[in-house]
Amino acid sequence: MTSSTDTEITLGTGKLLFLFFFLVAVCSLFFALGYSLGRKSDGITTASAASAPQISASATKPAGDSPQQPTSFYKAVEQKDANSELTAPATDAKADAPGSDSATPQPAANSAETAAAPATGGYFVQVAAVTKQDDANALVDALKKKQYPAFVANGSGADKLFRVQLGPFADVKDAEAQRARLISDGYNPILKK
Repeated sequence: MTSSTDTEITLGTGKLLFLFFFLVAVCSLFFALGYSLGRKSDGITTASAASAPQISASATKPAGDSPQQPTSFYKAVEQKDANSELTAPATDAKADAPGSDSATPQPAANSAETAAAPATGGYFVQVAAVTKQDDANALVDALKKKQYPAFVANGSGADKLFRVQLGPFADVKDAEAQRARLISDGYNPILKK
């Protein structure tokens, strides 16, 4: 029979420490490389977003606000569909035809109507309930660009939410039609009375 000789490798404390610190240095090198590449790619996306022309609610804000505020969810939605005003919805083309009566509600031009809910009863379509007034206003602006009769309903004292709603609609079928249109645009609205 052949005998095999096994060799045992023993590492001293010095060699183990060297191996440990070498692995730490390699990991920190890859972390620093990933961090710097991530920071550079973040600068590229913010620079391209800043160069694109946008119409938003921030144009009416006072000059004292910082220009580098983080983009919230609803502002990102507004920026995602920036060219929606270039294509008119199919309902507007019929309403603009000569000799036709336009029953399509037009969005309000002033911001005072976006601050309070209409006093009349009926059905409402709620698009969102958010905690920040800026998010609610940005979502209302984005909806108005798409020809929705949107407004912000201030929350009650208990929950302090700003509800973005459409309406009021006298008939539940009109409210359901607006809700279906919102769903096709990617929102998740609910119907309220």
